[in-house]
Amino acid sequence: MRILGINALFHDPAAALVVDGRTVAAAEEERFSRRKHGKRPVPFSAWELPEKAAAWCLKRAGLRPEDLDAVAYSFDPSLARPAVDMRLDDPWDHVRLTYARQAPAFLATALPGLDPRRVRFVAHHMAHAASAAFAARDARCSSVLVLDGRGESASHLAARRVGDRLEPLHAQRLPHSLGLVYEELTEHLGFLRSSDEFKVMALASYGRPRLLGELRRYVYSTGDGGFHARGVPWAELCPARAADEPWTQEHADMAASAQAVLEEVLLDLVRWLHGRTHDSLLTMAGGVALNCVANSRIAAEGPFDRVWVQPAAGDAGTALGGAMYLAAAGGDEPAPMPGADLGREWTDAELGAFLKTAAVPFERPADIAVTVAEALAGNGIVAWFQGRSEYGPRALGHRSLLAHPGHAGNLERLNDVKGREQFRPVAPMVLAERAEKIFRGPLPSPYMLFVHEVAPAWRERIPAVVHVDGTARIQTVDPAAEPLMSRVLEEFERLTGLPVVVNTSLNTAGRPMVDDPRDALECFGSTPVDLLAIGPYAVRRAELFAGGGEGRTR
Repeated sequence: MRILGINALFHDPAAALVVDGRTVAAAEEERFSRRKHGKRPVPFSAWELPEKAAAWCLKRAGLRPEDLDAVAYSFDPSLARPAVDMRLDDPWDHVRLTYARQAPAFLATALPGLDPRRVRFVAHHMAHAASAAFAARDARCSSVLVLDGRGESASHLAARRVGDRLEPLHAQRLPHSLGLVYEELTEHLGFLRSSDEFKVMALASYGRPRLLGELRRYVYSTGDGGFHARGVPWAELCPARAADEPWTQEHADMAASAQAVLEEVLLDLVRWLHGRTHDSLLTMAGGVALNCVANSRIAAEGPFDRVWVQPAAGDAGTALGGAMYLAAAGGDEPAPMPGADLGREWTDAELGAFLKTAAVPFERPADIAVTVAEALAGNGIVAWFQGRSEYGPRALGHRSLLAHPGHAGNLERLNDVKGREQFRPVAPMVLAERAEKIFRGPLPSPYMLFVHEVAPAWRERIPAVVHVDGTARIQTVDPAAEPLMSRVLEEFERLTGLPVVVNTSLNTAGRPMVDDPRDALECFGSTPVDLLAIGPYAVRRAELFAGGGEGRTR
């Protein structure tokens, strides 16, 4: 079966294509439109579809809309209740539901040739669950936990995968929502709601959970697989912060308290789930599953032997999950994700032609990995553009900014380059075989979805990637899956003695991650980055601003 998955209703619109159970392509609309998160999650934007992402997915497979057997839309309006019934403060929610009901017609307009009768509504949290349980390896008998802001009428799903079926076990009904509580705090602390929750997680490391007792009055597990989460009087607990104001210790303590109560409830939920299933593997999805600090506590203190988190755990991942869910229902056996690099790519010849058209000086070194390692060893910042772009919010060695981890000032330097808050950490990349000696936590960790304690002996050696609490959100690199990046790490270690490189996403604040060559040159030209490694080619900042020139090989 040829199934296109669509996420559109709330935020992070995305498309994914599954053919005969295998993931062929997946991409977020923001990478094409250059609007962060694709759109804001308000009812009036619910009609917007990931048209460019969907068209690209079909093009990647050489398919036309009329070739599709089904389209999965990751929200089922028939399961939704009016916002007033769910006690949600959203008087325009009926607009969102109206748009959802009309999605088949909208999709047929966006993809000429598509039969609207082939559009199938998939329950939002079932799509999340499928994106985790069907995408993980060795997961035919496994537990799955979904937590986010909201779906049709719930904010949580506990389920079990048995073969190619998903069996729901419990769902927490709205208005109780751990995701919405965290969103409320994000807004209270002066950040952008439904966008900047990761900033609250980072800020929490600077505070003490002194308000945990107060928060437990409003956020707690109920012992039956669900929880209470609503009604937190944020203004009584902590002064609000305007977006342009500096944060204070009170704000950090509030963030630390919210993080702590979230972790407590999550641990209770996974213990309840394990008590029902006794599985060894837990898979996770939903926006809350992007909280890598909480994930690490679940892995360390929870009852499951192994925890796997969908790298596109937010709503973008429901495009893939919806397609996988329909594939399984139609008799195809869902295959595990081949990796997170499911987006666009360009051949070496196409990249070279683009650079010539752009009239920028460039070279083709004998080995781009060696050139990059040498630049990093000399404390240069490198923009890294290689292979297929990533699906999900993490830069995983395809669209990255790289730097030397041994210079503490590189954290501030990179945050300045990106225009970010200085309390934000950057991440280390390390060869999978070297990780155990440096980092303590779940290994391997290829998707940056857990935090790891940095061994004390290494903290002074790689200070740029050590967060204020002594942890790092690492990415382990498997040479079989990522041979080019592995060579960079090996060569960098030969030059410096350090088996770690700084990795952060190739973008600036408020902009989506770089996706195509034009994005790469625009980002490179507007930031103090020393080298752009784009495919086998190198563009040096010093030469770019010294004058033009033809591409050359050396």
